[in-house]
Amino acid sequence: MSQLSSLAQVFEAQLETLATVLLPSTIRYYRSAVNRFLRFLGAVYPDVRTVAELRREPHILGWLRSLGEEIPPLSNRSRAACLMCLRRLLEDLAANGHPLPDGLLLRQDFPPRDLYLPQPLSPETDRRLDEQLRQADDLCSNALRLLRATGLRIGECLRLRTDCLRHLGSEDWAIHVPLGKLHTERWVPVDDEIRHIVARILPLRGTTQTGEREHRADWLLVWPDGRRVSYLHLRKALAEAAHRAGCPVSVRPHQLRHTYATEMLRAGVSLPAVQELLGHRDIRMTMVYIQVTQSDLQRQYHQAIEHIARRHTLLPLSTPAAAAALTTATLPAICQSLAATCHLLEMYRRQLGDDHTRRKVHQLVRRVTKIAAQLQQLASTAK
Repeated sequence: MSQLSSLAQVFEAQLETLATVLLPSTIRYYRSAVNRFLRFLGAVYPDVRTVAELRREPHILGWLRSLGEEIPPLSNRSRAACLMCLRRLLEDLAANGHPLPDGLLLRQDFPPRDLYLPQPLSPETDRRLDEQLRQADDLCSNALRLLRATGLRIGECLRLRTDCLRHLGSEDWAIHVPLGKLHTERWVPVDDEIRHIVARILPLRGTTQTGEREHRADWLLVWPDGRRVSYLHLRKALAEAAHRAGCPVSVRPHQLRHTYATEMLRAGVSLPAVQELLGHRDIRMTMVYIQVTQSDLQRQYHQAIEHIARRHTLLPLSTPAAAAALTTATLPAICQSLAATCHLLEMYRRQLGDDHTRRKVHQLVRRVTKIAAQLQQLASTAK
């Protein structure tokens, strides 16, 4: 790596510039991609010492091939993320005056995006897990219940403060989600159950020590000794709870978010509203979280068929009033009979497949309608 010190220093300086506008976690991701690229150059092309010496062939294309040959293999998403980070840095370096050749990384270099089906928990698995978490009733179990009940990202949940629960007036309450992954904050409506979960977490977290940990005292998810609850803590607690509950498959924390989103949609919440609940900028992101299962399709299909059938059901003519209308020689009775005849003709027309016959029947319906209108006028005059 000493031979690449100049190249590494250039990338590091650009990373320090990006650090002024990006989150530390994002910078770590960029640095990981740069280190992967520099390790490849150091092993295969150690003579490359400046960014001006970089070429698409063999340096960039060779690195792309090495990404595809890594063991264990990288997912398309991970490979695309590495390319995105390196492309951003190269573009910034070029914009700052570094002599870089054009077209080092092209659009076609990015692997296709993996589109995974959402994986919400089944209702039975969701029920079993909830019962197990309620039974455990410790800090992590209640944090996982909070995740499931609000649809928060796990990082958002870990950054909640002790005063995250806010009273908005009347009986309206919400959880304040601070700035996070998309640099946005939002309010997530909550019910009494969620308020009880937060109230239960407060005594379980204990009290932090004063001194060097005093600044952590307002985090919601903190162990009694002052250490913050981590992603690994929650993931391990979820795996153990799922095992004790006898869940048929492994359960991951993000599946709780999938389950929340799918449940909201099935309950009748609109997609724009679900988008706001999940904190998405684009509704296409929300669609990824929504699972429309075959049972959902079957249910909605049969509901639509029933609705169509109700619209085209023949009006009953066997009531006493209708039967009397068929045998009474009065103008109102004749008008009612003609209206029933028009209805029957129209239903018959809709069942026909021959367009010529359909038009003929439609003409008959119009004639009968005109006759009925004239008789109605006559009845009005007779009065």
